[in-house]
Amino acid sequence: MTDRFGPEISDLIVAYDPQTLARQDVPKQRVLDELRETGVPARAARAAGALRERDGVLDRAAVDGVLVRSHLELQRLHEEFRVAAHVCDLLAPMIEAVRSEVRGEPIRIVDIGCGLGFVLRWLAARGNLGSDVKLIGADYNVALVAAATRLAAAEQLACTFVAANAFTLSEPAHIVISTGVLHHFRGPDLTAFFEQHERSGAHAFIHTDIRPSFVAPLGSWIFHQARMRERLAQFDGYWSTVRAHSASTLRSAIAAGAPGFALAMLDARPSLRSLMRIFQSAIAVRSPLRTSLTAYERYGRRFEVL
Repeated sequence: MTDRFGPEISDLIVAYDPQTLARQDVPKQRVLDELRETGVPARAARAAGALRERDGVLDRAAVDGVLVRSHLELQRLHEEFRVAAHVCDLLAPMIEAVRSEVRGEPIRIVDIGCGLGFVLRWLAARGNLGSDVKLIGADYNVALVAAATRLAAAEQLACTFVAANAFTLSEPAHIVISTGVLHHFRGPDLTAFFEQHERSGAHAFIHTDIRPSFVAPLGSWIFHQARMRERLAQFDGYWSTVRAHSASTLRSAIAAGAPGFALAMLDARPSLRSLMRIFQSAIAVRSPLRTSLTAYERYGRRFEVL
């Protein structure tokens, strides 16, 4: 089935070899054509059209600059909506459950698509997760990883960042997390994303993303117009809300791709009160750890074991 929502700008302006992760050139016209052909609003093409090019190919330094600046603006959203504190609250009981499985080994938490690493840097600074917890951020974009590394060093934080596939690290994750990443995977790619969890050695995952609702796109548009300055950030921030996956879509993809995990959802139930909730989280553990999900029952009706 064809996805009825076209891509975000940031999905198109960088490309990597799927095997080596070597960066590839991106023809500017190809980006503009895909944005127009997939029905994305015209302002996306205008924003992409403003990116510098050389001989028809997007200038990598210019693209990296826009992405770093956009992620710095995204950090403002994370700060204002206390995203990292929310992730920390969800991680605490999961770490306790996994600690009994790793038998004294450091618990590795890997943040997929970490960007500038704001969530991990917050966790390292304020999370108090335990001296046996190791925080690793993984992202394909070398410029974002380099910036995250510089920020962590300047802040003297115990977290590391790598330009790599999170599922092929030499020291694999025990717990996989992400924030604002799931909506980038569409259709079969979403199922394939969870298949990687199934094949990995991870004991658990927490994926937090935008909660779809009929009011979310309007609220997102107002916020990003008011608080963002980069045209890419203004559009992608709004469009990511439009593209947010429903809870049923996530449930189906996880059931198909990662059947070995027991799944629960937080803030996924439809209700008038939940319209004020901006994010929803998919929380899962390997089936033998299923009873550990009872630790989340303190969230009441916001929490649902599936």
